[in-house]
Amino acid sequence: MSKRKAPQESLNEGITDFLVELANYERNVNRAIHKYNAYRKAASVIAKYPHKIRSGTEAKKLDGVGAKISEKIDEFLTTGKLRKLEKIRNDDTSSSITFLTRVTGIGPAAARKFFEEGVKTLDDLRKIEHKLNHHQQIGLKYFEDFEKRIPRSEMLKMEAFILRELKNVEPEYIGTICGSFRRGAESSGDIDVLLTHPDFTSTSPKQPQLLNAVVEHLESLGFVTDTLSKGDTKFMGVCQCADDEDGSDYLHRRIDIRLIPRDQYFCGVLYFTGSDLFNKNMRTHALEKGFTLNEYTIRPLGVTGVAGEPLPVDSEKDIFDYIQWKYREPKERSE
Repeated sequence: MSKRKAPQESLNEGITDFLVELANYERNVNRAIHKYNAYRKAASVIAKYPHKIRSGTEAKKLDGVGAKISEKIDEFLTTGKLRKLEKIRNDDTSSSITFLTRVTGIGPAAARKFFEEGVKTLDDLRKIEHKLNHHQQIGLKYFEDFEKRIPRSEMLKMEAFILRELKNVEPEYIGTICGSFRRGAESSGDIDVLLTHPDFTSTSPKQPQLLNAVVEHLESLGFVTDTLSKGDTKFMGVCQCADDEDGSDYLHRRIDIRLIPRDQYFCGVLYFTGSDLFNKNMRTHALEKGFTLNEYTIRPLGVTGVAGEPLPVDSEKDIFDYIQWKYREPKERSE
């Protein structure tokens, strides 16, 4: 998944921007995942709020916005900036580590190690390229491309291409482009493809050839340009849309392709469509109705609280029906 994911633009973009920046600082520099999650949740909730927030008190009424975050919102609304953020931005360690983690393949631990070795910029990274692993070398090679979000028009072109070529490999393949794109976002961080085939179920042996056949076909067409990693069920790599008729070039983009068993496919599609907040709310509702729901299955909970056998699922709507929740189209799942 992309490192560039952030709540979509809203009336309170200034607030969500500083919350996401604080979240990334807590994850990448302090390794404080609970604080990272708190800031991300608040940013997500505020991004969907339909009114311009006038005070921290108003924001505090929203689920996920606590006293400390509301104080920061008051400070930002009053002064137009945040002292904590100014301090972070002026700190060489935190700003360098945060920057290095923007290179795909470099996590917080590796970024700190590089920083301690004197690496702070892309030029510094290029000087030690021989020390980088394959994933990091690709991240460095396409850094500028990966930093740019993918316009919906380009995503639509890639979706049509991928789904057409799946059928050219074999007509029985089923594919879905998930993520914020499926929810109707105007831009995306990367391409997240879910793939299944009737011959592959959760009880059948591994069938890596089903994923390999698709990847190799896309490589032969020049669409997939680089491989980051490839396993039996997941491919991570780089792709590039074909040149337009007017001769304009497309950037290199990150692409993930996951092969999912046919009987688990629609639970996967639901999960990877998101949003994270929508998924959490749906799982909570499922529990209230006596079911446990995750990215693989929906199962009934017995009176002892032990999950039973997975229920048959042939569409996303089946899952909504089981938990007696009104079906929501993907474009209605951003909150």
